[in-house]
Amino acid sequence: MPEPWASPDGNFTLFPFFSDFKGPNGAALSALETAVLASLFALALAANGSAIRLMVRRKGRLRAANSLVLNLFCADLLFVSAVPVIAVVRWTESWTLGDGLCHLLFYLMSLSGSVTILSLAAVSLERLVSIVRLRPSQPYKRRRVGALLLLIWAFSALTTLPFCLFFTVQVVSLRGQEVYICTLIWPSTIGEACWDACFVFVVFLIPGVVIVISYSKILQIAKASRRRLDAGMAYSERSHVRISQQDFKLLRTLFILMVSFFVMWSPIIITILLILVQKFKTDVNIMPSFFFWIMVFTFSNSVLNPVLYNAAHFKHEWRKIFICCPGPVGKKEPATDTTLGHHNHGHFTVSVISH
Repeated sequence: MPEPWASPDGNFTLFPFFSDFKGPNGAALSALETAVLASLFALALAANGSAIRLMVRRKGRLRAANSLVLNLFCADLLFVSAVPVIAVVRWTESWTLGDGLCHLLFYLMSLSGSVTILSLAAVSLERLVSIVRLRPSQPYKRRRVGALLLLIWAFSALTTLPFCLFFTVQVVSLRGQEVYICTLIWPSTIGEACWDACFVFVVFLIPGVVIVISYSKILQIAKASRRRLDAGMAYSERSHVRISQQDFKLLRTLFILMVSFFVMWSPIIITILLILVQKFKTDVNIMPSFFFWIMVFTFSNSVLNPVLYNAAHFKHEWRKIFICCPGPVGKKEPATDTTLGHHNHGHFTVSVISH
C-alpha cells in the first residue's frame, strides 16, 4: 500500500501521478515499464507518421472530413510525445524535470485528448450534414477548414488550461526523506470539483452525444436504403440517398474509431475523478502504478486509430509500407475517400473514388 503524501496545509493527501516509489524491485519494474512505453511510442510514431504521409500524398485537395481525420493523427502524435518524459519519471521516481515540464506534461496530454474527441465529433457531423443535404461534398475552402481546425485547438487549449496552471512540483516527506512530485493543487476544492464536472460534460459527454446522434442517423439512412433495394422499389434520384455496401464499410470505420476512443479513454477519465474523491475519502485508494497502467492503455489508442483507419482506406499502400508486400502486379486497390461523390447516373452516394 502506498504511503499518503500530505498537502502543504495538511488538509488532504496529494497524488504523485507518474512518480512511484517502488522499493527493492523498482529497477525490474521500471525496465518492464520502459519496454512497454518504448514499444507504444515506436508503433504510434510509425503508424501515425505513415497515415499522415499517405493522406498528404493523396491526389487532389483534402476535403473537410479528411482534414479532420488528419488532425486526429496529429493530436495522437502530440499525445504520445509525453511517453519519453513518463519513462524518465518512472526511473527517477522523484520528479527531477523541473516545474516548467510539470506544467506542460499533463496540459499537452489533456489538450490532445480534447482535440481527438472534438475532431471525431466534427467529422461525424460533417458526414451527416453531407448525406442529409443529398448533394456531393465539394472541396472546402482552405480558410474554412483552417478556421475549423483552429477553433478545435483553441477551444481545447482553453478548456484544459487549468492543467497547465495548477500542476506544480511539490516537496513531500516520504519514509523520512524529502522527495519531489508533480501533482495537481487547486486553489479551491469546490472550484476543482466544478471544473471536473464541467470538463467531463463539455469535452467528453456533449461531443459523445453528437457522435452517437450523427452515426445513428447515418445508420438509419443506410438501413432505409437497403430496405428499398431489397424490395426492388424504384425511387427518385433526387429524393433518396443510396449507400453502397463498400461505402457503408468506410462509415463503419469512423464509427469504430469513436467506439475505441470512448472504450480506451473512459478508464482514465474515471480514474482522475476517483483521484479527486481520494483526497477526502480514506477508503478510496488509487495507487500510482494503477494510474500508470491505465495511462498505458489510453496511449494504445494512439496506435489503434491510424491502424483502423488506414487498414480500411489505404490497404494497398499500408501493405507496401509495413509488410513489404506490394500485392499482385498490375492490380491496384482503389484508394477511398470518406466524402460524398456524384456519379454520372445521378445517384448521390458515399462514394469510393479510384485514383
